Amino acid sequence: MFAFLRRHPVPIEASFDYSLVLTYAFPAQVLQPLLPPGLTLDVYEGVGFVAIALVQTRALRPAGLPRFLGRDFFLSGYRIFARYRRPSGQLLRGLRILRSDADSRIMVGVGNALTHYHYHHCRVTSHRTADELSLRIQTPGQEADLALRADLASNPAAPPKGSPFPDWPAARRFAGPLPFTFDYETASRSIVLIEGVRDHWVPRPVTVQVDTAEFLRRPPFAAARPVLANSFYVENIAYRWRRGIVEKLPMEMV
Repeated sequence: MFAFLRRHPVPIEASFDYSLVLTYAFPAQVLQPLLPPGLTLDVYEGVGFVAIALVQTRALRPAGLPRFLGRDFFLSGYRIFARYRRPSGQLLRGLRILRSDADSRIMVGVGNALTHYHYHHCRVTSHRTADELSLRIQTPGQEADLALRADLASNPAAPPKGSPFPDWPAARRFAGPLPFTFDYETASRSIVLIEGVRDHWVPRPVTVQVDTAEFLRRPPFAAARPVLANSFYVENIAYRWRRGIVEKLPMEMV
């Protein structure tokens, strides 16, 4: 029963006040062991990527229910850019979620009952104006504390110094969110595909000062120095997650 519930059998919809996504570059050998069978690392010039998604979510609810029945909460998520080849041969790009944090205990409980996204409760202090977004996230044991300031009025000419991307068009391919989220069901040795659909998703690059990103300072990430590769911001987005699709992996892949 629990396995069925975690297959995302019900489509979900919500809206985002805003979404700020930071993408960090890591050596491929650091990230590949974190992926389950069936997934390979999505790389650029031999480098892999972890995204930190920071989203103010409104009215999250099963699709078709009125907005007033939805839940408002802040979400932070850590995801690896990955690829999956379907039995048909189609190659999909998507994200594998490592950890999620929410400032709502209800969402943490529901999220852990219905997904494998590893929800934790956090405290969030935020301040947003037309020109700046500041965020401070506090987690139990400080294992995923985060503090940053984003200059929303900025228009940086190029990706951050040290980024593997030569320009913004190249960086945009790793801006997230990608069309699919990949889940893995150990008992059935299956990949669960959850497709996200959004309207008017045109993120713009912004300059970000990150003071603390504790999750990326701990193993296995501590084996390498994270490099901020890009940062994109978007506002007022309608979002929908379709019903999950389960695909059993061939025996040679598990």
